[in-house]
Amino acid sequence: MPSLREIRGKIKSVKSTQKITRAMKMVSAARLRRAQTAIVSSRPFAVRMEEMIQDLAVLEVQADVAAGREVQIHPLFDKKTTDSVGLVLVTADKGLCGPFNTNILRNALEWLRKNQDKRVLAVAAGRKAKEFLSRLKGLRLEVLAELVGVFPRVGFAHAELLGKTVLEAFIQRNLSEIFVIYNEFKSIAQQRVAQKMLLPLMPPENREVCLDFSFEPSRDKLLDALLPRYIKAQLYRILLESQAAELAARMNAMEAASKNAGELISGLTLRLNRTRQSIITKEIAELVGGAEALAA
Repeated sequence: MPSLREIRGKIKSVKSTQKITRAMKMVSAARLRRAQTAIVSSRPFAVRMEEMIQDLAVLEVQADVAAGREVQIHPLFDKKTTDSVGLVLVTADKGLCGPFNTNILRNALEWLRKNQDKRVLAVAAGRKAKEFLSRLKGLRLEVLAELVGVFPRVGFAHAELLGKTVLEAFIQRNLSEIFVIYNEFKSIAQQRVAQKMLLPLMPPENREVCLDFSFEPSRDKLLDALLPRYIKAQLYRILLESQAAELAARMNAMEAASKNAGELISGLTLRLNRTRQSIITKEIAELVGGAEALAA
């Protein structure tokens, strides 16, 4: 039977852990509110940018068709038939966030299995993604860039660095597709692993542009300027989504850990009381026995 000192030591240790988990939950909740605000603030720009690019792409298609030329919107819309693909893997920098990282890495491993016959050029965003890709062997895998230590303070500068690497890889390394795998923030209680094709861009379908635009400079130059910013804006939104999802997952994990610690403390306290009662009962029995022996 453990001594009272041992049980009190365990209770003290669990209470210290519970204080840490509660503090981490409160910090994650405060950061999550800021992350949600950042997502909401970035959406209008991203939506308007996408609409503008779709309009320009439709006008390019209409102009090529009217002139009898082959339809060529922009190199970022081109579908290539090469054996090289790209992967942007977005994870957290740290653990203690439940199944957040595990779900992403499991999805990424399945994607790599499907593309094991291709050459994969990967970009890691998050320390867990970096460690995961560095452990992979036997695959035609090359890590182009690593972005670590940016969560939970993601800025557009990080998306610019990421976007520059992705665009250069798609054009200069002749990639057929670039996919991004990340955790999408749905709500505080739900985060969903998302796998999306970032490049090539999909040409517009059944979209009509009723206005007669005048351009200065030309449509081609305007697309050259807007498309890289669009890709970077999409990556920025993805980083923000992953950041919010990570904070929500950590908040939920720390809440569950605090609850489990409370239950453990209750169990240890009950055990402490029973042990103390057993010791008191034993001492009383010894005193009664001694008194009876003296009386005899």
